[in-house]
Amino acid sequence: MSARVLVVDDIITNVKLLEAKLSAEYFDVATALNGLDALSICERGEADIVLLDVMMPGMDGFEVCRRLKSGATTAHIPVVMVTALDQPSDRLKGLDAGADDFLTKPLDDTALFARVRSLVRLKSVTDELRNRALASRRLGIADPLAAAASETGLNGRILLVEDRPTVVERLQAALSAFHAVEVEADPQQALVRAAEGEFDSVLVSLDLKSYDGLRLCSQLRSLERTRNISVLMLGEAEDRARILRGLEIGAHDFLIRPIDRNELLARVRTQVRRKRFTEKLRDSVQSSMEMAVMDQLTGLHNRRFMDSRLSVMFDESALRARSLAMLVLDVDRFKLVNDSWGHDAGDEVLREFADRVRACTRGIDLVARMGGEEIVVVLPDTTLEAAYAVAERIRERVEAEAFAIHSNARQIPVTVSIGVASRRAGDASSAEMMKRADDALYRAKAAGRNRVIVANAA
Repeated sequence: MSARVLVVDDIITNVKLLEAKLSAEYFDVATALNGLDALSICERGEADIVLLDVMMPGMDGFEVCRRLKSGATTAHIPVVMVTALDQPSDRLKGLDAGADDFLTKPLDDTALFARVRSLVRLKSVTDELRNRALASRRLGIADPLAAAASETGLNGRILLVEDRPTVVERLQAALSAFHAVEVEADPQQALVRAAEGEFDSVLVSLDLKSYDGLRLCSQLRSLERTRNISVLMLGEAEDRARILRGLEIGAHDFLIRPIDRNELLARVRTQVRRKRFTEKLRDSVQSSMEMAVMDQLTGLHNRRFMDSRLSVMFDESALRARSLAMLVLDVDRFKLVNDSWGHDAGDEVLREFADRVRACTRGIDLVARMGGEEIVVVLPDTTLEAAYAVAERIRERVEAEAFAIHSNARQIPVTVSIGVASRRAGDASSAEMMKRADDALYRAKAAGRNRVIVANAA
């Protein structure tokens, strides 16, 4: 897997050494000799991962990392801090700054490449979501990147998979101060609980008595319902080969025993933050997709969606020689509702009107708001006679009970006029069927409203 790796170090020999090693592994390498240049490269979107030296003059690596992780456009970029410092306090400082990992010199090439590839894979998952989320700004959604970058990583739901009571007690005591922790000793049951629960992270011991912890990690990453949960491995120093294998199969991070409490908290917090970052982007994409095809007032499909979907439904109907019908509905004297009771009351009427129409249709029917007070219903596999029956059912339901307005403080009568048409063998497109339904609606209005009119026979 190729990626753009940014190497940041003020010592040119260190830069050249890492550049040569990474290039030999087919990574594209960019370099920076100071923090400001590194920030500029990342803000231009020219790095997939950053290998960041800690000890630099001016702005040190910790500050560079903090700025990257607090920026809406750079928070998603993985940062690996590379330094000769090997004290737990130094590693903790890097993790608190938002670093995704902390590697000490001299670097182990195998571990470095495994970590880089693992983090690049994780970043690639969010890149498409970020691009789509950015497009949602045009739809009026609050900046999704800023919201995602502000995540604290606290108050997560953590599942600890460990079968040694003393270890469980120690880890649970450390984590419970900041997260809700659940424990499961049975790996198979842990998989079920992870699929059914809303966990942010799963901590998996690689030393389970009767089960391969790596297999559980693989299962968590492969199942659709658990693949978005962060997976953190807990292993011994001699488990190095298995830990690297775990990173290859998709685990997000690891801790080596004896586990430092502060490092545990920092790494779990990082994983919770990353999972929620991706989750918020995914929610933003979902919201933008809904806004693109849904009418926000009524919850029905909008005209854009109806125009594209109706064309497909019409072509399928013609190809298979199946019936297709259409209703065009318009609230009677809706302007009078707005003029008499206000536009808020008009909105309440439209929402209730949409709910009543939806209640009289099937899941396979297309119900869309064309604009104003007009709704179109497209009924596949429905004859003209059956469509008329549906229209009458809607008309009766609208007329039967007054509509509540002003937050249920008042009720007003509402009626609807409906035009009905169906596809004819000679129709070249859905526009001809819609034109007949529109004409029928016009006749229903002219005939006194609150009625259903069927388009003239061919």
